[in-house]
Amino acid sequence: MTRSEELKKLRDKAIPKAVFQVSPCVADHAKGSAIVDVDGNEWIDFSGGIGVLNAGHCPEKVVAAVKAQADRFLHTCFHVSMFEGYINLAAKMNDITPGDFEKKTFFANSGAEAVENGIKIARQFTGRPGVLCFRDAFHGRTLMGMSLTSKVAPYKQGYGPFAPEIYRVPFPYAYRMSDGDQKKANQMVLDDIKTAFKTLVDPNSIAAVIFEPVLGEGGFVPGDEDFFKELRALTQQYGILSICDEIQSGFGRTGELYAANALNIDYDIILSAKSMASGMPISAITGRANIMDESPVGGLGGTYGGNPLAVAAALATIEMFEEGELLVQAKETGEIIKEAFLKFKEKFPLVGDVRGLGAMVALELVTDPISKEPAAEQNKALAAYCISKRLSVITAGTNGNIMRILSPLNIDRAKLSEGLAIIEAGLESIS
Repeated sequence: MTRSEELKKLRDKAIPKAVFQVSPCVADHAKGSAIVDVDGNEWIDFSGGIGVLNAGHCPEKVVAAVKAQADRFLHTCFHVSMFEGYINLAAKMNDITPGDFEKKTFFANSGAEAVENGIKIARQFTGRPGVLCFRDAFHGRTLMGMSLTSKVAPYKQGYGPFAPEIYRVPFPYAYRMSDGDQKKANQMVLDDIKTAFKTLVDPNSIAAVIFEPVLGEGGFVPGDEDFFKELRALTQQYGILSICDEIQSGFGRTGELYAANALNIDYDIILSAKSMASGMPISAITGRANIMDESPVGGLGGTYGGNPLAVAAALATIEMFEEGELLVQAKETGEIIKEAFLKFKEKFPLVGDVRGLGAMVALELVTDPISKEPAAEQNKALAAYCISKRLSVITAGTNGNIMRILSPLNIDRAKLSEGLAIIEAGLESIS
């Protein structure tokens, strides 16, 4: 029995089966775009810990910053004893997030906590209960996050009752809604929202609309600049705040530091997490200063939010983006992936659509290009093939028929080519 098999046996005894694994890899160490398991096998990482490792595994600057902080102190709880790193990171987040207006930031531990806090702040500021969200969205697994998340199985099945006052409308998913006509899809959704304001909910009772600029778990569907502009104009008529969830699309994934930069999105609150600290658990809630200051003293925060080690990692990660070539590499990586995927689309009828922004690229599998019936089983088989070749991949989409790429932005080009070749061979094997 291999060491991985021994640990898998212990895992099954000690950990609930609901804690799912996409591969049998048991990591021993990792660097850049490679993971080495406990049996000495090397894996190519196209998953990035679900979008957390945009700067790669164990960047030297980040590791050094964490080690240096660990020698000073591990925890104070910012509410008890302030420390310089937290204050500096908040100031930095106010500076680097899109938008030329006064902002304030505080920190939590996860993307889901950022979502919860964003909704809290919007409700406090507006005095309203309602939240507008989108079909195919993913906003986390906590009560509010799970309630906002669109996919039932496995995220919501049997876990109700859910948070009230949630109203869901379609996202402008042009491939599915309008045969690729983005303007038509935009208008369809805007019309649906206007109808919802007449038949579903009083818009004057809605605190906020929350959206991902590019759907993550929903299948890497990019929103459209014109759509977000029209959405903003529509919701502002009723004093509805905009919460931009950049938990997966942020920190360089789309070729800009934030997708809101690429799509010229105006917002009131923006949420960051995942890759902002290269693997250390932290999230940021950044918003217009007057909105953020509306909550009462003591109303925001938590014991571990803005942990010193995570703060040090985040500051070092931001330095890498500011001083290095990560955004350039993101665009180059995205172009290579998209070019390969478009070739796959020409070669394999299974590939119905290729889409994405920057290095946030996916392919959608369909059983037939006309009916666009989701090819979920084929995508499952493709993922299994990749895993068998030690390529770490993750799927996406409400129907499970989308293959998404979340490799490091600075992935070694040879490993990127090798991984893409494995996907191509996998498509060949299931076609």
